[in-house]
Amino acid sequence: MTVSAVVVTYNRLPMLKEVIAALQASETPVDNIIVVDNKSNADTQEYLTSLGDQIRYVRLEENIGGAGGFNKGIRYFMEETVDDYVWLMDDDTVPTPTALTELVGSAAKVDNKFGFLSSDVRWTDNSRAKMNLPFPIDRFKKIPLDATEMEQLRNATFVSVMFSREVVDKIGLPVKEFFIWGDDIEYTERAARVYPGYMVPTSRVIHKMAQNVESNVSLDSIDRVPRYFYAFRNRMYFSRNRGFVRFLRAHIRIAYEAAMIFFNGQPKKMLRLKMVLKGVTTGWFFKPKVEFAKNKAKG
Repeated sequence: MTVSAVVVTYNRLPMLKEVIAALQASETPVDNIIVVDNKSNADTQEYLTSLGDQIRYVRLEENIGGAGGFNKGIRYFMEETVDDYVWLMDDDTVPTPTALTELVGSAAKVDNKFGFLSSDVRWTDNSRAKMNLPFPIDRFKKIPLDATEMEQLRNATFVSVMFSREVVDKIGLPVKEFFIWGDDIEYTERAARVYPGYMVPTSRVIHKMAQNVESNVSLDSIDRVPRYFYAFRNRMYFSRNRGFVRFLRAHIRIAYEAAMIFFNGQPKKMLRLKMVLKGVTTGWFFKPKVEFAKNKAKG
């Protein structure tokens, strides 16, 4: 089985170099490394161009965010390759040498009938990355750090997750209008409606975030607060598609997060609240279309 890896990058060249090197050192060879560049600065462009045919370089004319980047990367996989699987990751995700081997082996165990397969995402100290914690079907189950068996999940992030060509052909592409935040949760839940999605705990990657913290509008640094508009808008969109109960539950959860703004001692409380309210109200009417790519494997 053949694999395309899609890496979306934006102005993190030192980390991107490490990610590409790790992909090239994979125990199971990556057949195509597709790097989608959200119009990074000249140093990134020069480096990626210098790699020649070691990678497939997709440079975008503008920064369309992680969601847009993965949309373009999966489209490239579908329309420009005939590989069987697409393996997605950010430009700060460093796969271990056996990460892909374990994913491909697990695909065979379920006879390729999977919506998605995700890795066990660790931070630099080997604890679980809090931005990428697994969400089992059993809400009360906690997957131990030494787990070895596949575990069915509700969803996963785009920090080392693999899809088959068959599933992408059925469900289309990630919603590029999401820009950032939630595109991966919506997309993996869409895939899980075709076949079950699983975590493969023996497939390990390191997510080299600056800090191992969860996103929180009431606590995050003020320069990041405007990004939360996308978080709440996008959450409204995909909670609508989950049914009334989960749509209502999303509102209750967001109301709690908004209230916490006034209990946590961070500045610019009204700006934080504004991003929540603007995101929620916009999300009520946000109706992007799901795009589909041509399947080169079908001729």
